[in-house]
Amino acid sequence: MIWNALTFQAGFNTTVVVLAAMLIGLAAGLIGSLALLRKRALMADALSHASLPGVAGAFILMNLLGFSGKNLSVLLVGAAITGVLAILSVQGLVRKTRLREDAAIGIVLSVSFGVGIVLLSIIQSMPQGTQGGLGTFIYGQTAAMRTRDAIFMGCIAFVAIVATLLLLKEFAVVCFNDEFAKVTGWPVTIIDVAMMALVVLVTVAGLQAVGLLLIVALLIIPPTAARFWTNRLSRFVAVSGIFGAMSGYLGAVTSASAAGLPAGAVIVLTSGVIFTISLLLAPKRGMIAGIVQHQSLRIKLSIDHLVEALLELQTNAHSSKLSSISDIAHHLGWTHGKAWRVALCARIASLIKSTGNTHALTEKGHRHALRIARNHRLWEQYLISYADIAPSHVDWSVDQVEHVLSEELVQRLEGALAQRGIIVPSLASIGAGTS
Repeated sequence: MIWNALTFQAGFNTTVVVLAAMLIGLAAGLIGSLALLRKRALMADALSHASLPGVAGAFILMNLLGFSGKNLSVLLVGAAITGVLAILSVQGLVRKTRLREDAAIGIVLSVSFGVGIVLLSIIQSMPQGTQGGLGTFIYGQTAAMRTRDAIFMGCIAFVAIVATLLLLKEFAVVCFNDEFAKVTGWPVTIIDVAMMALVVLVTVAGLQAVGLLLIVALLIIPPTAARFWTNRLSRFVAVSGIFGAMSGYLGAVTSASAAGLPAGAVIVLTSGVIFTISLLLAPKRGMIAGIVQHQSLRIKLSIDHLVEALLELQTNAHSSKLSSISDIAHHLGWTHGKAWRVALCARIASLIKSTGNTHALTEKGHRHALRIARNHRLWEQYLISYADIAPSHVDWSVDQVEHVLSEELVQRLEGALAQRGIIVPSLASIGAGTS
């Protein structure tokens, strides 16, 4: 059954529902990425909780007027109205009082959800029966969606997708520098309202598929996961949309295949898995990549310290050009084991050569050590001359920086020092002093 659903062979209704959930996930990922950049993610939470009294209120009103309370379009209109009222309430509280936005969101969220629970209790006591299937709006249930409902909600999501892509440039300007946008004449308030209107649209579209309690997760988790993979806005928005679509697709398939399983929870769990994979495995920002980069940097610094130590031992008139592990460990204050491990790494990098238990710099290692020594003197002279730091206080800072100076920075340091008549010896001069 689940394989048929995955390959869109489980019947027309199931296929339509899965496609609608994918569109909702795609829309949530796209607009959610911009809301996250605009720091409006928590506003989506207040909006989703505020939709409950709208759904319940619309159900009660339609029954009182003698109509069916299960008309999806009416219920979604009710959710949209209370969602917009929630946004206006938060903005009003922030502007008219001294409350911070997070406090205002908490107040509106809790009060509106409380109103919704009271209205659901009223519905239970009505002659029409229990909640009339409104439970699917709380937790999400794709199996309960009819084909026309799925098409309707998919169309709403499609409109949100198109609007987001058309307004992407305007949203990007406001997200990254709203002060610049104001100064240059951009209608920042209108753009903000348009962004929140699209959040309302996506929230309304995802009510029955994801549920009002968890739709906010679909607006936040995919963009957060996408941030681990790229720094470029266009790629970030695209990856966020892809992650949202994947969450909607897999969650809807699972919910449609297992009767009674809440789609909202499965969709959010799927996005949680995507987030965890991104957190761990993203090539530049993932935890594993970070650990590897950190360890690589530690090894590089240790190798640099080792070749520096060998250069210093070599310049000692009372020392031969060969140094033992014990000499290196004593000179650097390392344990014998650490000195041996770093020496092994330096030997693999062809920076040192070993004869028995003694070690010496190769030609490559000698050049590398001279370059570090010269960088040390450059940065030391710069701090003394330009930062007015006493010579006795610069050593620690120099030791941290000398390993990471690029060729461009070295040239700029040389130029800055030359303006003050300070000439740092060249590599050849330093090398002649160590021979």
